[in-house]
Amino acid sequence: MRFVRYILLVCLLAYPLAMQARLEAADSIISRMHRAAGVYMDFIYEYHAGLYVKAQLDIIKKNRGFRFIPGLFRTPKDANRFIVETYSDLHYTAPNIYDQRIKAYTGTLGEAREIPGITEYFNINIYAPYLIGQRLLSPLAPNSHKYYRYDIDSVSCDSMQRLEYHIRFVPRNKSFQLVDGRMVVTEGAWSVREISFKGQADLLHFNCHVRMGNIGTETEYLPVAIGIDASFAFAYNVMEGYYEANLDYRDIRHARNTPEDSLSKPDYNLTASFSLQCDRQAYTKDFARFDTLRPQPLDSAEMYIYKRYRARNQNLKLEPMDSTRMLKRNRWGTVGDFFLTDSKWKLNPNSSLQNSPFINPLMFSYSKTTGIAYRQDLNFNTTLRRGQSLHLGTRLGYNFTYNEFYWNVNAEFQYWPEHLGKLRINVGNGNRIGNNRIIEELKKIPSDSTINFDRLNLDLFKDLNFEIANHFEIVNGLSLGVGFMFHRRTPAEHPDDSFREVELPDNVAEGLQANIRPEYNSFAPRIRLEWTPGQYYYMNGKQKVNLKSRFPTFILDYERGLRNVFKSTGVYERIEFDMQHHIRTGLLANLYYRFGVGLFTNQEETYFVDFVNFRRNNLPEGWNDEIGGVFQALDGQWYNASPYYVRAHVSYEAPFLIMRHLIKYTNHIQNERLYLNMLTMDNLGPYFEVGYGIGTFVFDMGLFVSLEKFNKVGFGYKFTFELFSK
Repeated sequence: MRFVRYILLVCLLAYPLAMQARLEAADSIISRMHRAAGVYMDFIYEYHAGLYVKAQLDIIKKNRGFRFIPGLFRTPKDANRFIVETYSDLHYTAPNIYDQRIKAYTGTLGEAREIPGITEYFNINIYAPYLIGQRLLSPLAPNSHKYYRYDIDSVSCDSMQRLEYHIRFVPRNKSFQLVDGRMVVTEGAWSVREISFKGQADLLHFNCHVRMGNIGTETEYLPVAIGIDASFAFAYNVMEGYYEANLDYRDIRHARNTPEDSLSKPDYNLTASFSLQCDRQAYTKDFARFDTLRPQPLDSAEMYIYKRYRARNQNLKLEPMDSTRMLKRNRWGTVGDFFLTDSKWKLNPNSSLQNSPFINPLMFSYSKTTGIAYRQDLNFNTTLRRGQSLHLGTRLGYNFTYNEFYWNVNAEFQYWPEHLGKLRINVGNGNRIGNNRIIEELKKIPSDSTINFDRLNLDLFKDLNFEIANHFEIVNGLSLGVGFMFHRRTPAEHPDDSFREVELPDNVAEGLQANIRPEYNSFAPRIRLEWTPGQYYYMNGKQKVNLKSRFPTFILDYERGLRNVFKSTGVYERIEFDMQHHIRTGLLANLYYRFGVGLFTNQEETYFVDFVNFRRNNLPEGWNDEIGGVFQALDGQWYNASPYYVRAHVSYEAPFLIMRHLIKYTNHIQNERLYLNMLTMDNLGPYFEVGYGIGTFVFDMGLFVSLEKFNKVGFGYKFTFELFSK
């Protein structure tokens, strides 16, 4: 008995030591895996591959609302199972630049040329910080242990008797940015043999399995087969998809055998990474062609789907009335896109017409300062010879709070696409604006006056504006714009109607009446200089497309009002400086900052304070308008009340800031945002705003607290719908 107690005592003492040793061994393995992943992330510099994808799509539940869901394919009434096959040329260039061109397509979805839903899930670099684009944080990313817990489930051996660790990874917090799964890592090389992960992106639930190449081969660090099970559910409509992808690699270039110049010298031209040369005439929909492209033949169930599809098409040819009804149903299918997503019509191979959703929450926004607003866009685009293009667009909008209708028509001719050379003409009406002389007269009223300024309409003048501008890029990142602005401003109300309900001092009333004329015109030449150091770009044919930069963008804007040009009377100078920058500060964190200064000077007679970079937008622009550089609690009258301003904005975005400590299940919150806005101007300063916002795939919302002159507290808020827009 004493011996048994002795054994139990030894076991009790040894168990914590054994567990500690196991944990230390697991931590050592995870650390080695992360160090190796940091090397393998940039090990593959470039490759070309053939990508074969097969998808089987099943509609589990469908109601009358299915046809209105934007982005989904249109289906016949009597069919619920479909198959799609594509073959693409895939070109990859570090860091994480993919160019995919479909060369062959066959399937039972009519003219669809893309697999619906998750095409981007086939471009996966598991060693990159993000599994897909800038989403889904990889469990192999540096410092990802802050977001994942790891555990070694088991250990096995491969055919060469190398140890393989089966590692489980689980998110520390509920979030659509994180995934849950397992992977197999080989000891010694510490490379991944396979990885499985599941998660949710908006309305899509997915389960993805990636098989990597064998050790010692060129594809050791590349996926060779990808399988995805996905489901989509919305408004009692359910669809499931089963995807299989196989990659056949060629021309793999590693960083170690890449010319030194391409890695050490900064080359901002990334055309080679974005331009995949493929013969457009090679595109085919020949079913027989896929017999040579499929890694494995179709099984009997898949062949049955094709057989039934051909039989249905044959019946439609024999029954024209049924075909007509089918066409009518397909027309109804486009109604969902028309109401909920951008609609695009191909007029000819070089021209298209596009309109924004007709009735859609995305076209509405609501905030304290601008209230409820709605907009509608219509655009025409055509491509001309030598890469030139013509764009015609119109925007209509209405602000229900101010009962104001807005319209704008613009035309843009890009005549020098290699240097972004374009001529732009714009005409429309802007926000109602106050006359600076009227504002000066109102300053004569004592600060302790009992006048109700809320009943005094300061936005007294309507604005009809016309602009012609020419813009071109001098050198990469440095662009110059020259043109002129013309404004015709007229009183929105009769002077007697404007002040009849407000009793003003006699001297102020006389000054106000003297400064309200039937019409004010201004003509001003304008010059705008914009510089982004280190601007990356690529050439799409002759069209230059700017990408990102690690440096801020600097903008200098100057305008000079002239007299006696088109009956102009407003003489002034406007100069504004603006700087804005986006910095990725972590795996899931972003920092945005913006600084701006504006000044009206050399004023003669009557002029209107109308800044370009500091103005209130009364129409919805989405959440990320001006990278957060907007005052959400500032009263609209201040935007045109001062001849100068100094502003600064800082916003920080990350998924796990506050809510994870307050609410247990926060997976629907994709990002949290912190805001700090600062402003000083004539008779207002310093002014501060502090805000907090959350972003989901359905809506974005923010709350703001303002502090004016350290003694007046205010509140603001903003709400925008984001469903189907991300």
